[in-house]
Amino acid sequence: MTEDRRQFLKTAMLTAAYAAAPGIARPAVGELGLPGPYPGRVVAVDHSGSVANRAYNRAAIRDMMRKGMMELTGAPTPEEAWRVFFSPNDVVGIKLNPVGRPHVISAPEVVLEIIEGLKSAGVKLNNMVAYDRYRTEFIAAGFDKWLPEGVRWTYGTDKQHPLQLDMDMYDQTQYVELPLVLPRADATNPHHRRSYLANFITKDVNKMVNLCVLKHHQSAGVTLALKNLSHGLVNNVSRSHSTPTLNTCGTFIPAIVDHPVIRKKVVLNILDGVLGAYHGGPGGKVQKYVWEHKALYFATDPVAMDKVGHRVIDEKRKEVGMPSIALGRPDRDSTFLNMQVEHIEIAGAMGLGIYDDKKIDVRKFTIG
Repeated sequence: MTEDRRQFLKTAMLTAAYAAAPGIARPAVGELGLPGPYPGRVVAVDHSGSVANRAYNRAAIRDMMRKGMMELTGAPTPEEAWRVFFSPNDVVGIKLNPVGRPHVISAPEVVLEIIEGLKSAGVKLNNMVAYDRYRTEFIAAGFDKWLPEGVRWTYGTDKQHPLQLDMDMYDQTQYVELPLVLPRADATNPHHRRSYLANFITKDVNKMVNLCVLKHHQSAGVTLALKNLSHGLVNNVSRSHSTPTLNTCGTFIPAIVDHPVIRKKVVLNILDGVLGAYHGGPGGKVQKYVWEHKALYFATDPVAMDKVGHRVIDEKRKEVGMPSIALGRPDRDSTFLNMQVEHIEIAGAMGLGIYDDKKIDVRKFTIG
């Protein structure tokens, strides 16, 4: 295939039609939203005592969270750092990740420290909303059991629908339309060509913390900040990776995250790399590939964060004698022909963040 042909296909895929709420515009660089006030900045905080035998240490996580937030913002105290993003009038969502349970998912110790940080900024418990796409997965992960009393939780729909076009708690006025449908769907039906945003992000909250995990993904290459948004905040996502060869995650992910509502409301990205999975993702096959990386990452820029996270996973793969994700081939635990990590670079080209290593400012701290 020629370079001109490749570019044509990318352009066609990225020609997305958006339905956006009146008054919602993409944030300018420096404003809250994506890429936020600190484009290119990624803070990494590691602590040797943060995890042992896959059990998190809450006190270490607390210290890591405080250090990370202060270094990201330059604030003199953790409370002031959280106040850079949040105020008592905000209703704040926390996007969780239950996929791959119980091995590498959103950890209660990290979520509870995010909640403490929001409280320190004056956000009331009943103005915090935890979310993931499927109610059944949210409950299976146990999120509902350890959220503090008063913190609300919600979802997009009860469980996965064959076409993922159920509209239970999705906003029919807010969507991304792309020339892509599942093989069993109707390509002439606009409804089948759309991914609708959840009420959670369009109606329930005015700001969101994107809590992602450090994990390999067999179709997208990695599932970090960008994919936690693209495949968690909308429906009709299976069309992006419906078979091992019908895979368009490389362009689908940035097209979804570029929706003005998502770009405006996602103000902080926190990557839980205390545990990571370097292969077998996103589901249950990750178990034998889990390692204790013992770090948290902080950024307003999801592209820079994902560039750093991708490198971390590739370094671990090299350490154990595996090829890089981009050069990996299908095996019994990762069956897709090509793992499309190029979604990170394309997102950078679309202005969602910084991809160029020369412009990415990684600030590393060891505190224990």
